[in-house]
Amino acid sequence: MFVEPLNFKRNQYPRTGWIEVICGSMFSGKTEELIRRLNRAKIAKQKIQIFKPVLDQRYHQENIVSHNDNYIRSTPVSHSSEIVELAGDCEVVGLDEAQFFDEDIVNVCDQLANSGKRVIVAGLDMDYLGKPFGCTPHLMAIAEFVTKVHAICMVCGEVASHSYRLSPSNERVLLGETDLYEARCRRCFNLGETVSSRA
Repeated sequence: MFVEPLNFKRNQYPRTGWIEVICGSMFSGKTEELIRRLNRAKIAKQKIQIFKPVLDQRYHQENIVSHNDNYIRSTPVSHSSEIVELAGDCEVVGLDEAQFFDEDIVNVCDQLANSGKRVIVAGLDMDYLGKPFGCTPHLMAIAEFVTKVHAICMVCGEVASHSYRLSPSNERVLLGETDLYEARCRRCFNLGETVSSRA
């Protein structure tokens, strides 16, 4: 479990910022871990701001919602450039669904961290083809802390790190949940349609 570094003190000046990335497949608990960290920051009486891409309205227009129905209020944004101004004087910035932000999100996170903010980002690291997805891999490269969380394979029960698409669509971005995706281990992901948890 990730524990905040001890040197994050509210009165430290100049405060050192950093980037944390929580990544993994669908159904691995990325958003749950993001909410946990943000709630701990709230308990520590730190000022927080939370953002998500306006594209993602699967559960709620504004809230970030986990698969376990935990939620936290957020601000949907159309472009990552909005985040810097909206973050204001907060100490902690949370971002969910990093893979859906535009490519400027990398510079935005860098700018926020350079200004002394703790930036916590959650996102898919691979798409439905098992390829690096969006800006998440770039964010992983520049982050001080990277946590890869895992799901359980919906076919065999092993540790899963892939998001297997059940739909024949070739669109790279296709919003959906258990109706369109399964978490799968490497073996079951590679076997594709020859194995199924729906039998």
